[in-house]
Amino acid sequence: MHSASHVIVSLVEDYPNYMIINLDKLDYCASLKNLETISNKQNYKFIQGDICNSHFVKLLFETEKIDIVLHFAAQTHVDLSFVRTFEFTYVNVYGTHVLVSAAHEARVEKFIYVSTDEVYGGSLDKEFDESSPKQPTNPYASSKAAAECFVQSYWERYKFPAVITRSSNVYGPHQYPEKVIPKFISLLQHNRKCCIHGSGLQTRNFLYATDVVEAFLTVLKKGKPGEIYNIGTNFEMSVLQLAKELIQLIKETSSESEMENWVDYVNDRPTNDMRYPMKSEKIHGLGWRPKVPWKEGIKKTIDWYRENFHNWKNAEKALEPFPVQPPFV
Repeated sequence: MHSASHVIVSLVEDYPNYMIINLDKLDYCASLKNLETISNKQNYKFIQGDICNSHFVKLLFETEKIDIVLHFAAQTHVDLSFVRTFEFTYVNVYGTHVLVSAAHEARVEKFIYVSTDEVYGGSLDKEFDESSPKQPTNPYASSKAAAECFVQSYWERYKFPAVITRSSNVYGPHQYPEKVIPKFISLLQHNRKCCIHGSGLQTRNFLYATDVVEAFLTVLKKGKPGEIYNIGTNFEMSVLQLAKELIQLIKETSSESEMENWVDYVNDRPTNDMRYPMKSEKIHGLGWRPKVPWKEGIKKTIDWYRENFHNWKNAEKALEPFPVQPPFV
């Protein structure tokens, strides 16, 4: 997950007395290039492995003295979740169960499970707080909601010190270009049109990567065991408006007719929630608020993709409107 690489870099640089272990399977959307700046640091260790391998995970906790777990590992691509439903269930639910079970056995001090605003389902007017019911509408969100239940059950049963975060969409450098912002930026930089699902009127809340890092670090230090924290922002934009802003910035045009030339409407997803409005007062109470304005964050992101699109071997594949992946075995 893209936020994870930013968090790892921050932890390695800010906590030289802690050993930071990065466990990753290195599947299609991972790139170790994102971590090049810290790869030779004494307090950083990369271990390639799969959280679904229970023997491997148990061994890892037995051989390393792990105090804190930040669990980001997941299949996260909503479009792909409709095609490869069982894989999402397996990795996101079974993998989380394996990890939380091993962490509990190892008596870790804190376990942070990184979830998503999508577990609430969509809403046009009602804002979700942490006690709102989970009503996921796509296989990705359903798998994250189910995984949350496993994590919460360890708190309920054993008072295992688990904390859950639910964050809005994250954007910024290092994100695999299957997600909407890097996808649109990369398409336009390669002189291709932005592909918009359905009407493009669905809105999303976007948080810049460094703000999300600060939120996770805040929860790490001050988050209470057994609690859930929304990590949200009031900044909201429709997918169509997003495309238009990026066309203006990258193609340097503000004429409506010229902008239309860079937009391609494709069939909508089987379900596509209109909005995910969240209240984040609870994490504000811990001292966190987003700081990076959209104009600044999006400029940094555009500049980064201009130079780094080919950090991933298969980046071109990510630009298709509906990604085609080999079947899950």
